Amino acid sequence: MAAHAGLVVQLVFVETLGDQRTDVPLHTIGGQGVFVKEVQRAVLSGAADLAAHSAKDLPSAQAPGLQLAAFCERRDARDALVGAALHELPHGATVATGSVRRRAQLGAARPDLEFVELRGNIHTRLSKLPAGGALVMAVAALQILQLTDRIAQPLPVDRFVPSPGQGCVAIECREGDAEVAALVAAVDHPLTRAAVQLERAFLAELGSGCSLPVAAHAVDDVLTGFLAAPSAHRHVSGSITVHGSPAQRMALAAGLARSLQADLG
Repeated sequence: MAAHAGLVVQLVFVETLGDQRTDVPLHTIGGQGVFVKEVQRAVLSGAADLAAHSAKDLPSAQAPGLQLAAFCERRDARDALVGAALHELPHGATVATGSVRRRAQLGAARPDLEFVELRGNIHTRLSKLPAGGALVMAVAALQILQLTDRIAQPLPVDRFVPSPGQGCVAIECREGDAEVAALVAAVDHPLTRAAVQLERAFLAELGSGCSLPVAAHAVDDVLTGFLAAPSAHRHVSGSITVHGSPAQRMALAAGLARSLQADLG
């Protein structure tokens, strides 16, 4: 870690269920959590001291025996289209994405679009660009691999609300491991932590993972939420300003989730 000169860090590579089962949609093999459970087990067993996750992959409930020690500064949280911008896609064009949220949001903007599954690592996904169509990627993933030149259009967060935690790397360690937690604290970003915790509170109130079209994104003190019916034919969204103590802010985030759920019916 750059924050601790001389600290020796050994990488422990773990293959998750989400990595193994690229032949089926994510929501059919457990949805949110399929990219984290095996990594968490490695920390709990002592095979690793900490786990680095994409925060959007973490279930809203904290895993027993672990603590979220850091939320790294968020990269660009937006989704992006690769291949063509939304207005450039011909009528009935095919868009590849494995996310029910992205399908719901893009389908609301362009009901004529057709969708196909998209799984695999970043390079594998980019190789599956539909002819005459587009695929959807997280801008942050393309930033990490220096592939932002592939972006045809970043999608605005007000219309295409990202997943809770998108663009942020979250670090877990064993509960009560003060030494590791102190080391990891150097990469914790308070503004990102505050925002992602709001988004996770919104998700936790719904009691759902990525098997439903759910989105939440916080900027400063404004939280925007999105919720769609399982069929994705109906959706609602809304924003609130959050304030007060941490507990009050979490309660307001939960209240937005309940309000949107009631509006959706």
